[in-house]
Amino acid sequence: MENRSFYNEILTEHNVRPEFKHDLPDADIVLEGVNPSCGDDIFLKLKTDGDTITDGAFVGDGCAISQASADIMLGMIVGKKKEEALQMGKIFMKMIKGDASEEEIDSLEEASALRDIAHMPARVKCAVLGWRTLKEALLGEDADDDDDEDDE
Repeated sequence: MENRSFYNEILTEHNVRPEFKHDLPDADIVLEGVNPSCGDDIFLKLKTDGDTITDGAFVGDGCAISQASADIMLGMIVGKKKEEALQMGKIFMKMIKGDASEEEIDSLEEASALRDIAHMPARVKCAVLGWRTLKEALLGEDADDDDDEDDE
């Protein structure tokens, strides 16, 4: 419980001073992610070199959770291979569903600040917006695998 304020600080910091919220004009992957239930609307922009994500940014508007989550995600995936980024996304989704082990949650570093979202169903779509957009951006249309079977 005493960690709650620490988690809130991380989220507030990423919301007030996001490192990755800016335009990236020479991005080679750009994808819009929308969460109609709360009006979040972001454009994820990635620069890749072969299999590596060399830079990333996002622009758009949304609630504090969607913005902080997207910013944290970009901090984790820039410099990583696409495969690694997708693997992190899988672990993040497991954490949000309450299915991740402590070890998996620890591997998410700052993104673990969003672990309590599992207990707030209305905020789940906000927290996963960046990650879901990333997955679609990297995998294209076949991103709709079994992660999303309960979404309508």
